[in-house]
Amino acid sequence: MSINQNLLTQVTPVILTFNEAPNIARILAKLLWAEEVVVVDSGSTDQTLEILTTFSNVRCVHRPFDSHANQWNFAIKETGIATEWVLALDADYLLTDSLVAEMDALSPTNDVDGYETAFLYCIFGKPLRRTLYPPVTTLYRRKGARYVQDGHTQRLKLPGTVQRLSARIWHDDRKPLSRWLASQAKYADQEAALLLSKPASELRIQDRLRRLMVITPWLVPLYCMTVGRGALDGWAGIYYALQRGVAEAVLALTLLEHKIFKGKK
Repeated sequence: MSINQNLLTQVTPVILTFNEAPNIARILAKLLWAEEVVVVDSGSTDQTLEILTTFSNVRCVHRPFDSHANQWNFAIKETGIATEWVLALDADYLLTDSLVAEMDALSPTNDVDGYETAFLYCIFGKPLRRTLYPPVTTLYRRKGARYVQDGHTQRLKLPGTVQRLSARIWHDDRKPLSRWLASQAKYADQEAALLLSKPASELRIQDRLRRLMVITPWLVPLYCMTVGRGALDGWAGIYYALQRGVAEAVLALTLLEHKIFKGKK
């Protein structure tokens, strides 16, 4: 795709990696327009680092992982990025030509500090009609940006306003199911700690339901298959619904464990 450089000349894509060999080449192939792509790796032992060397515009920085928020704050503030804007990406994201063109045509006013993108979620390359994956602020000014940890994930804080881009990013994780399952216990422990640290009045309605433990493990997959129209997506829709149900079940078990053993550890 031919790009008339405009805003893109002031954008540095940033990616965090840990054993992302099944994904990383696909996203980097969509970032050839960038003068530099900064990758912060936290100790990959698969072919990730080898793949990075095949892209001449990639600069890899190494940092041991402690939390997503700390890793992202390091990535945008301490890796020598010179551009005003960054494009924060996961290794399993894919940019479309329409999104790149939309970003390049932007003329943000001084009060606009970021742009969020919605996602087209895929299961093994098949796009789903609807999922629970929320929009994320991916393109933003580095000045004043700060990440804070929120359960198992991170939240971006910006001083100015955030607008929505119309084009979507494809989310297409090709890592094996065993890797996903291994991550759920860690994520659930972090999420449970967050849910139990706040009074119910400060929680979103979905988080209040999660604290009840017995509702979301069956309600979430049912929602995905019906309201989310997963039944129309065939096996990919069933796979996604089961994934979400397993994630909620692991969280419910972790919450129950915290409740049973509270004060005994």
